[in-house]
Amino acid sequence: MRQTSKSVSPMSNEGRNAYVIKHLTEALLSLLAKKPIEDISISELVDTAGIGRASFYRNYERKEDILKAYIDTLFLEWTDECNKSGEMSLSEQVRTMIAHFEKHRSFYQLLNERGLTYLLKDVIIGICGPKPEYEKTQAYATAFVAYTLYGWIDVWFQRGMVETADEIAELFKVQGL
Repeated sequence: MRQTSKSVSPMSNEGRNAYVIKHLTEALLSLLAKKPIEDISISELVDTAGIGRASFYRNYERKEDILKAYIDTLFLEWTDECNKSGEMSLSEQVRTMIAHFEKHRSFYQLLNERGLTYLLKDVIIGICGPKPEYEKTQAYATAFVAYTLYGWIDVWFQRGMVETADEIAELFKVQGL
């Protein structure tokens, strides 16, 4: 079972760790809304979060790692939805992914505004990209799809996220992908 602040005792190590992660994430998002990530010091971050500096370094190496962990948490929601739905066409996967971005629009817009959408690449490649056990044809085909998807998402962000999930899925279909 994945541990969250609601599923563990607040006095356990996991409870304290969940508290630290939650407060660091909230603090970073709050500060990021005001200024670029490079202008946020670790001292300012931990002061805003109300935790000790050692707690930051026990969990993360860099500020971007907080955002990566948060993205992973958000994407877990999307992958759970996909797994429940069973086998989906590629255009339907694209539609549900764009719908995921729309659902969490304010967070993803913040990433875009701060030039941090590159953090999504590893998540998308990890989910949709090649796996070490794939034979070469499957490896290259999945790499093509995953990097194409990341490119489309990046362009969608740059365009202001104006097209709907259905429009993007339809565009993907029209391209023969």
